[in-house]
Order: sequence, then C-alpha cells, then structure tokens
Amino acid sequence: MLYQAYELQRSWLNGASLWATMSMEALTNPANPLGYTPFAGVAANALDVFAHATATYGKPAFGITEVESGGKTWPVIEATVVNKPFGDLKRFRLDGIEEHEGKPRQKLLIVAPMSGHFATLLRGTVRRMLEAYEVYITDWADAKLVPLHEGSFDLDDYIDYLIEFLEYIESVEPGQRPHMMAVCQPSVPAFAATALMNLHKSPATPATLTMMGGPIDTRESPTSVNDHAMKRPIEWFRQSVIATVPMNYRGAGRRVYPGFMQLSAFMSMNLQSHMMSHYEMFKHLTEGDEESAQATKDFYDEYRSVCDMTAEFYLQTVEEVFQKHSIPNRTFEHKGEIVDITEITDTALLAIEGERDDISGVGQTKAALKLTPKLADEMKRYYLAEGAGHYGIFNGSKWRKKIAPVVEEFIAAHS
Repeated sequence: MLYQAYELQRSWLNGASLWATMSMEALTNPANPLGYTPFAGVAANALDVFAHATATYGKPAFGITEVESGGKTWPVIEATVVNKPFGDLKRFRLDGIEEHEGKPRQKLLIVAPMSGHFATLLRGTVRRMLEAYEVYITDWADAKLVPLHEGSFDLDDYIDYLIEFLEYIESVEPGQRPHMMAVCQPSVPAFAATALMNLHKSPATPATLTMMGGPIDTRESPTSVNDHAMKRPIEWFRQSVIATVPMNYRGAGRRVYPGFMQLSAFMSMNLQSHMMSHYEMFKHLTEGDEESAQATKDFYDEYRSVCDMTAEFYLQTVEEVFQKHSIPNRTFEHKGEIVDITEITDTALLAIEGERDDISGVGQTKAALKLTPKLADEMKRYYLAEGAGHYGIFNGSKWRKKIAPVVEEFIAAHS
C-alpha cells in the first residue's frame, strides 16, 4: 500500500502544481489589470515557487553539448555503447579531438551511485573530466521500469556490470587500460571489482581507481546515515522501506526501495536548509534576480528527480557495507568467492574526502589505503577537500578548480 499511497499523493500534488502554474500565468498576463498591482507580483512569485516544489520530475537529460579544452570549444558526442536491463554504459567524447597535451586521451569510467538519483546528478563531473578524457559513465535504470522477466539485480550483479563495462572500454583500444572513478556509494563495488580484476590478472584492470566520499569503512567517523543503518536489524528495512511497484509501471510487481523514500530521508536530514533555499528563491524572484532563482530551480530539478533501486541491491548493501563491514573485515563474497582486497597490487588508488561531508565521514574512504598493504606507497594518495561537503567533492567550484586537477595529476602519474 505504500507505493499506492504515494501515487495518490503524487497525483494530487501534480494537480496542485498545475493549478498554481495556471494561476501564476493568469496573474502575470499583460491583459490582466490586476497583474500590475504589487500584491499580484508577490502572489505570482509565491505560486511559482509552490508549483516548482510540488511538480513531478522524470529522468533528466545530460544535455552536455559542448566543452572547452585546450583553449577551444568542442562539440560533445553522447552515445550509449552498452545496453543492459539494469543500466547502460554511456560514452562522451569531444568531436574532432583525439589527444590531450600531445598524448592520446585516456579513457575514464565514472561510476555513478545507485542511490535514488539518476546518473545526471554527475553532469558537472562528466563535463569537467571531458576537458582531458574520453568519459564513460554508468547510467543506472529506474528499477520500477525494468520488467520482472529481466530477473534480479543485487550487489554482485553491480560488480559484474562494472567488470563488463571496463572490459568493453579496454576492447575499444586493446592495451590501453582504463581509469575508474567511483562517486560515493559505488566506491565499495568499484573497490571490490578492482580487487577481483587484480586477482584474475584481467587486461582491463583499471590503471587507477579514484574513490570519492565512499563508505569503505563506516566505522570511521560514523554519520547519521551510518547510525540509521546500524540501529535496526536488516529485517526492519525489509519490512519497513521495501515496496511493490504498482501496476501502472513496466516493472509492476518488482520489490524496490522507492526513490521517493530516499529523497524524503535526505530532505529531512537538512530540512531547514531546503526550506531556506526555497525562501531565497522566492526573494530572488521578487527582486527580479531571475538568474539566481533559475540556478536554485535547476538544482532542485535534478535533486528531486529520483529513481527506484531493486530491493535485493539495497538490502545487500545495507547489510554488507553498513552492518557487517564486510569489505574492511575481508569477509565480502562475490558469488561465493571471497573478495580479497589485499590482492590489489596493480591499480593506483586515490581517496578523496570532503571536510564537511555529513554522509560519508572523514576517514571512511581513506580506509581503502590502509586495507591494501601489498600496494606500493607511491601508488596511493589521499586528498581532503577543505570546506567541501558531500556534493561539493564532485560538483561545483571546489570540484572544478581544486579537486579535479588532483585527479588529473594522479591519472597522469599512473598512465
């Protein structure tokens, strides 16, 4: 009944959003004499904010059409190169440029989190890395749109997808090992996939792995997110947050952790901040600062675009990563095989954390460097981004100007 109740609420809010939009347009219509009164302008702005806050958002487009590199602006070619039921592999490259600083452009796989948001949340990450690399990104599917006949998808399958994607990238130019960057939650499966590929001597083993704000060992500086996962047994999550996809979606009958629940949880963590953001949007509209208001709208267009993840993936992640700490305890298994992360000897590791990260605490990602004793010290690096929160380590000015250059320098040193 949980999903059905949400769908009922969503339908009502869609109607309310449409009413607010129509009322706002009526108040701002030049033919309406009331629109020239001070009250009408304030009311129209308030209705605009309400309409935006209650609207339903689908999957956004990446919309990256051009990028500047080497002092020139280049058109961007976006393509889906591998299509799979639970996620595609997308490729972005600059049309007409094959080199960067006199060398062939390296291939970088960005692993987007499967945590309620679409891969387009990393649009700024992709855009910045396109300046120097041919960029691939995992584009995970919305589980409610995947038919039941496609089977299940858990953490083991996630790792298999990463290995398959890396193998495809290497096959495009055999002998050139790809690089991998995992943002937040996928640091764990990316770390595991790297260990397995090192162990099995795969030619597609990533040359470098950059982990950004990832929960490798959540016992280090635990956050409220970690505490929430530890407080309750796995059965509580199974019974309380897992829902069945209703009949109006292609994935009808699939058990999922709904994206709207994930969004509600994150919004409630910083509710006051989100309320102030909408109040600031209202003030910007009232003052005629359309650019600032639009920037806030653009952020929430992306932030409120959410997708469902399969129940089996969500529950396995909670249990193995946040409750059992299977990776640091060296008990994590991939389809019956122990994932021995100490076998990482041929992939350079970069751990990046945000000083003000309230989702993955400081030290949780850095733990990966301590857990790989066989890897030479010169193949490890740690970077703490001062003043950066969780989203600031992969988006925004700090990412573009301070963090991305560190990644580029690291990749160049180990290519």
